[in-house]
Amino acid sequence: MRSAPMAGGGGGAARALARVGQGRTPSPEEVLGVLEAAVLHREGALLALNKPPGLPVLGHPGELSVAALLPALRRRLGLPAELHVVKAPARDSSGLILLSGCRRATEELQRFFSDQRRRGRFPATYCAVTVGVPVEAEGEIRVGLRRRQHGDGAVVVPVPCPGRRSVSRGEVRSTLTRYRLLGAAGGCALLQLQPRTAFPGQLRVHLALLLCPALGDHEHGPRVGRVLGEPFLLPPPDTPAPRTQVLDVELLRRLRLPPRCPPRLPLHLHLQELALPHAPLRAPPPPHFLRTLRLLGLPPPA
Repeated sequence: MRSAPMAGGGGGAARALARVGQGRTPSPEEVLGVLEAAVLHREGALLALNKPPGLPVLGHPGELSVAALLPALRRRLGLPAELHVVKAPARDSSGLILLSGCRRATEELQRFFSDQRRRGRFPATYCAVTVGVPVEAEGEIRVGLRRRQHGDGAVVVPVPCPGRRSVSRGEVRSTLTRYRLLGAAGGCALLQLQPRTAFPGQLRVHLALLLCPALGDHEHGPRVGRVLGEPFLLPPPDTPAPRTQVLDVELLRRLRLPPRCPPRLPLHLHLQELALPHAPLRAPPPPHFLRTLRLLGLPPPA
């Protein structure tokens, strides 16, 4: 796939990008500048962006999101057709968004990803900074997952041994993620993650079950506690509620964060690569991710 030149987002786009990553609310025009500056590749009907963390792709009604800004982005980039989302990371994650201006191309790519998973291949590759180092350098996480609704929200909970009936009825989804250790330093790790299945929150739940939650995961990270330095898993909460991942003093020091009232870190989970029919597509990690790697002494993902 041919690379397109980076759009000239300028300093305003960079500042808006920081606001998105920190959970603040930029204006639609600022986010549009972020998206224009985030163009990685453009060829034919396909367009690829590098999404910052915290920016929803679909969003709730009335919420500022990538989907809501696609018509304006299409006009700004001079594209002739309406854009559709083919593949994208979740709201709090960063990384590759694959868009298409052709309905047929969208359907063909979605069939390609489904076929890859059926064949036992892993079309998406993520990288994550984790609090904790897995015991095994590589392995697979297999577990059933289900969404437990509570009012307007939902909690994703693991089901270790789901019954056939619950799986066939769609109440529980069997999920699988392959992981590989890329580096470790000071009790933290850089992991490569390749999900074979697609379930909302799958990677974050799997990392918590591995007792190595993603740095900045304020939903599932607090489920991993420690007693005398040994990690253990707490039961999932009954209701979704805002929480903050608690980091030890030494890790805060290494990240150059104040021990009292440290800032709420963005999620360090990045969709780095997508396998496409002709060639893979890659996106570099965002600045906050690279800064964390540098401060922890971890290698950049290959």
